[in-house]
Amino acid sequence: MFGNRNRRKALLASAALVGGALLMTACQDTDGSVDSGAAQSGSPSAVAGSPSASEDPEDAASDAPTDGASDEASDEASDEPTASPSAGNGSGSNGSKVGQVCGANDLSWSTRSESQAGGYILVMAKAKSGITCVLPAALPTVAFGSDGTEAGPVEQSVGKPVTLSGSKVAYAGVNPKTTNTDGGKELGSIIVAVGNEDANPVSLKVGTITVDKPVVTNWHTAPKDAVPFN
Repeated sequence: MFGNRNRRKALLASAALVGGALLMTACQDTDGSVDSGAAQSGSPSAVAGSPSASEDPEDAASDAPTDGASDEASDEASDEPTASPSAGNGSGSNGSKVGQVCGANDLSWSTRSESQAGGYILVMAKAKSGITCVLPAALPTVAFGSDGTEAGPVEQSVGKPVTLSGSKVAYAGVNPKTTNTDGGKELGSIIVAVGNEDANPVSLKVGTITVDKPVVTNWHTAPKDAVPFN
């Protein structure tokens, strides 16, 4: 009986020793893992100086220093003078003559005989292609014959300036003979200029006319306004 009791005590003691050994092994493994984790968490990161993977690449690029050479090139470009288009002033029949006084050679001329007011010559002027110019508020210069007899004014005051361009036409009426006598010069053309300073007067065919104390109207934009009533 005592042998069985002693045997049980020996088995219980062996079991206690085995259990204690297992418990100590488990504690050693747990302590090892904790120590290993602590060593890992305490070690410095190998990429501590680089931006995190979640950082926006554009934000990182914006923080980079810019090249000063590009800024200097931009400043130099902004300091360059900007060329402004020059205003064209034309050159008579060679180009647009915007806002300047017409010369006779800037215009296309024509005439026709009218029966109103005892008969007169209607002079018509139109700017040549590509030309814009102004007939001044002054009497047209109309001369007759080799002696240069000039037509006097019909109207009491000068008219308004007339700008010619494209198909716009200016009209002036010339009465070559205002007298009731039979005298006068027989001519077949008249000389017309835009003022006395015009260096390029034109000769216009008008058929056979008798000239005696001629008169001329101002420039008008309607032919009915250019009738030279005495």
